[in-house]
Amino acid sequence: MRALPYLLAVWLILLPSCNTNRMEEGLREEPLAVVSHDPGLSPLESLGKELFFAKISDPPWISCATCHAPKAGWTGPVAGVNVHDAVYRGAVPQRFGNRKPPSSAYATFSPVFDFDSDEGVFVGGNFWDGRATGERLGNPAADQALGPFLNPVEQNMPSVQAVCEAVEGSTYADLFEEVWGPGSLDCTYPDVLTMYDSIGLSIAAYEASAEVSPFSSKFDAYWAACLDAGNDPGDCGLAEGDKAVLDPGGILTDQEFDGLIEFGEYCSACHISHLPGPGGVPPLFTDFTFDNIGVPINPENPFYDMDEVFLEDGSPINPDGEGFVDFGLGDFLRSRPEWAAMAFENDGKHKVPTVRNVDQRFGKGFPKAYMHNGVFKSLEEVVHFYNTRDVPEEGWPPPEVDRNVNREILEGVPLGNLQLDAEAEAAIVAFMKTLTDGY
Repeated sequence: MRALPYLLAVWLILLPSCNTNRMEEGLREEPLAVVSHDPGLSPLESLGKELFFAKISDPPWISCATCHAPKAGWTGPVAGVNVHDAVYRGAVPQRFGNRKPPSSAYATFSPVFDFDSDEGVFVGGNFWDGRATGERLGNPAADQALGPFLNPVEQNMPSVQAVCEAVEGSTYADLFEEVWGPGSLDCTYPDVLTMYDSIGLSIAAYEASAEVSPFSSKFDAYWAACLDAGNDPGDCGLAEGDKAVLDPGGILTDQEFDGLIEFGEYCSACHISHLPGPGGVPPLFTDFTFDNIGVPINPENPFYDMDEVFLEDGSPINPDGEGFVDFGLGDFLRSRPEWAAMAFENDGKHKVPTVRNVDQRFGKGFPKAYMHNGVFKSLEEVVHFYNTRDVPEEGWPPPEVDRNVNREILEGVPLGNLQLDAEAEAAIVAFMKTLTDGY
């Protein structure tokens, strides 16, 4: 099992308090007058929610929630986009980045990005390539939250000061000062940098809240009942044993339980289903590592046309045009001298996402897109790809990056040719649908 030392380390990260010292520095020593905030959320979480849904962009029409919508599993909510390119336009409508939005739910569990020398893998961080390392604020989700505001292909704000002024003129400015102290909305340099960090920490606190990361799926109900019945977590998370013993209340259907068996055998090496998370929360369904599973290009990705769309300085967004190759983790490592020598062997790898809420959608028939570039359009297609990627007669397109492709042996067969029948594939899909919050 990969990166287990890091999973143990992650258990020590309690989400709402992962930056306790940093937060306490910004809080008043004496209580302030209470400012209205969402019931069920702390003032800090309420502030994070305001910032998450605020249209802090130039022009001012998009927010974090524009690409990370609750009812779509905290990812892209536009049906037409998901069906085709899967990449969302920025505040300047002609501008696109190169990847689909990952889910912001459960993102705060990711550890600070680092290299696990024992396992020989990079672990942690946020964004698909791990570049939001968490090194600055101690929390990758807080680092990540600050990136889109200033990114010209996302929210396109011209400066940190402009972000501060937008918050200063908002209806939640008083809440900001309740949380971070009087004078904390100082938009002059260098105090504005502290204010900007506070924005990231606030959004991360909201993402860590029970509203975004509630552990309220059908699987979570099964997990709690299985443990309450005296079973071992490993047996519960891998369905190793009789259903009547592990699921005495019959929470999972027979197909879902069979899917958990198959998932445990063929998916849980990366999407860990049998180890509790921090503080004993249920499994997170990721090991926080990076992998190249041979995903092909998405030919509808609008980023290939971004050689004809220019930034204010006259440079094209994507100078490579149709020749662009997404090297993922490898390209991030090239930007860091201490890790650049390991870039080649990590080309094509992207963050292993949690599969929690992987089927959450607005309603039956609402389309979703999968993988970092949104090339696949259904869970059935995803599972069939994992199962048959290397079976020639299936006709899958070649990998975008053909080196470092994972062909790990699982239960005696290689990833990409798992030899699962249609019934087993359907069971895995049925199980993954039990990971939708709100059961």
